[in-house]
Amino acid sequence: MNTNELIEQIRQLDEQERAIVAALLNQNTIARDIDQELSGKLTFGQRLADRVAAFGGSWSFLALFLGAIAVWIGANLGRAGAFDPYPFILLNLVLSCVAAIQAPVIMMSQNRQAAHDRLDARHDYEINLKAEMEVMGLHAKIDELRDRQWVMLVQMQERQIALLEQIQEQVRKKCCAEENKV
Repeated sequence: MNTNELIEQIRQLDEQERAIVAALLNQNTIARDIDQELSGKLTFGQRLADRVAAFGGSWSFLALFLGAIAVWIGANLGRAGAFDPYPFILLNLVLSCVAAIQAPVIMMSQNRQAAHDRLDARHDYEINLKAEMEVMGLHAKIDELRDRQWVMLVQMQERQIALLEQIQEQVRKKCCAEENKV
């Protein structure tokens, strides 16, 4: 691959990939802690939504909620002065309000988590791409070393052949000289 082909391939890369190539060439690291970056940028509403979603999706919430419903029903079942007699219309209203408030808060938290996951995936892609490029660079270096060794081995073999030919010539001259003496 010549320089012009390489330059053309780099031009075809998007901005993110060019940044990775630059980091590779400058031997910069691109790994970073995404969680730490994002945790400092969360607004109060985002932190609250995460806490509500975390609590609303826990066994503690489920146990407390079932306990509160049981107490509500127990306090109103079969009593003459009940504030919410059977069929528990007020309880139904409270449950609907909790669901109406909790669902959008959980969705906000899920949307924020999805954005976080996309950023994580992009970061993983950057690291994988850089690692792949470094592996390709290592392969190229190993191939270059192997090629140099082959060249050195061929040169060494040529020198050995030349020495063998010299030795063979010397032996031939010596044999001819001894034959001429006899």
